[in-house]
Amino acid sequence: MTTAIKSIKSLVPLLDRVLVQRAKAEAKTSGGIFLPESAVKDLNEAKVLAVGPGMMDKDGKRIPMSVNSGDRVLIPQFGGSPLKVGEDEYSLFRDHELLAKINE
Repeated sequence: MTTAIKSIKSLVPLLDRVLVQRAKAEAKTSGGIFLPESAVKDLNEAKVLAVGPGMMDKDGKRIPMSVNSGDRVLIPQFGGSPLKVGEDEYSLFRDHELLAKINE
């Protein structure tokens, strides 16, 4: 899906959605050998760029999000809503679809 927005910073996720950018796999080995694009697999790691305010429970209280902007997370191989802004690709996931938070 191509969007008409000029900058990803103007995109604010709603409810329990999380905007992430998938980490790029290294195209160069530790020995200095460059790998072709077909040999480099997509990583399931992503950086959280923006977080929605969270869902409301049935009592009207806001359920806090499990991640914050700047966190590193593991995402499913497939799923999410892909976005393309310029040459960069992003994805929107729901908070409960994220697999894990990476604490390092």
